[in-house]
Amino acid sequence: MTVRTRFAPSPTGYLHVGGARTALFSWLYARKHGGQFVLRIEDTDLQRSTAESVNAILEGMTWLGLEYDEGPFYQTDRFDRYKEVIQQLQDNGYAYRCYCSRERLDTLREEQMASKVKPRYDGHCLAHAPADPDAPHVIRFKNPQEGSVFIKDLIRGDVEVSNSELDDLIIARTDGSPTYNLTVVVDDMDMRITHVIRGDDHLNNAPRQINILKALGAETPIYAHVPMILGDDGARMSKRHGAVSVMQYRENGILPEALLNYLVRLGWSHGDEEIFSVDRMIELFDIEDVNKSASAFDNNKLEWLNQHYIKHDDPARIAHLLSPLMGKLDIDPTEGPALVEVVKAQQERATTLVEMAETSAFFYRDFDDYDEKSAKKNLKVAARGPLLKLRERFTAMDDWQAEALHQVVQDVAAELELNMGKVAMPLRVAVVGRAASPSIDITLELVGKGATLRRIDKALAYIEARVAAE
Repeated sequence: MTVRTRFAPSPTGYLHVGGARTALFSWLYARKHGGQFVLRIEDTDLQRSTAESVNAILEGMTWLGLEYDEGPFYQTDRFDRYKEVIQQLQDNGYAYRCYCSRERLDTLREEQMASKVKPRYDGHCLAHAPADPDAPHVIRFKNPQEGSVFIKDLIRGDVEVSNSELDDLIIARTDGSPTYNLTVVVDDMDMRITHVIRGDDHLNNAPRQINILKALGAETPIYAHVPMILGDDGARMSKRHGAVSVMQYRENGILPEALLNYLVRLGWSHGDEEIFSVDRMIELFDIEDVNKSASAFDNNKLEWLNQHYIKHDDPARIAHLLSPLMGKLDIDPTEGPALVEVVKAQQERATTLVEMAETSAFFYRDFDDYDEKSAKKNLKVAARGPLLKLRERFTAMDDWQAEALHQVVQDVAAELELNMGKVAMPLRVAVVGRAASPSIDITLELVGKGATLRRIDKALAYIEARVAAE
């Protein structure tokens, strides 16, 4: 058997991280077993489905690197096929027309709930022929009345559902359009899907879909229902927990490999290992090892992983990804130090690409204000002498390289009989605007001679104004 999995999102919004994890698990399972991964767009909800949402799904899949072997298929292209199957079920006695009004169904439901009976359709139209066979109607699937449906779920284990608990569900609406449970069954059957990996909110649909598959004489796929993702407060993850859209994580400066690594660890593990390349995921992942319980999303853990990937990535690639984020800060990275050199200086420090862009702005333009705490501590009258001496030495320099700059700072500290911190920290705050930056020699080299001298002058003026005010 060739393993065939699918990811089947509805294009009614962005690609949610929960959907992305399901797609990842399906993709990994297919790749591990040498199978195929199919992308299907379930766009039969014509009122809510949008082209923008389709694009967001496709863009998210591409960004994550989850390439599909077939698709994308669109359910709206398959209405004739669904109509054919609905007619087949009617012809074979597995489906029937239901003419019941909304009022009758509401009354039936109220009576059943009052009697503490599980609400379900009572099969009225199986025994009562309408006066007008062409009157408005829906098509219902005739669910078996006896026995049970057995689901051998790769995550949840064995699940048994009595057919007496299941309704004669509607498979075609009054306008003839097919419903979700019908289209999913037909698609999985026609696309020869062997393993359905999806969110556990679909577990209650599985017995209904299995019964339809049996009525069509089709083989039942193997199911694996993945637990949901929770926010840090234990509630189902939503926008109030922060970013939930895959593309929002890209906008926030997360690398795709970091997000994939984090998602695969949500509910699955391999010993104490934390870092997984895609090849390592394919080698080790098994859907049967996914936990049954829900997982909580931890943004701090994601950022820790992201920092790891930034630190170990090719600086040229990081520079490529960083460039548009610099543009959002109105910085043209071609007008200043080489961006790849800035990345090399910042790789050990940045948690996200957005943070790297923001903390790298000083390399390209002067800042307006100092960090108040850093300036108060380091730009005091005692710093005036070291800054003046540094300015004198820097002005005379022709070789503006890190090694030579480091030597100047060391020499000034020795000459003034100060430890390096008393010289380097006021210089750092003067040039950067805050107390944190890459090593002072690399920082000075990248900032450049002109900007360094200009910013030292600004710091000296700040000190003079501070003395005058005191």
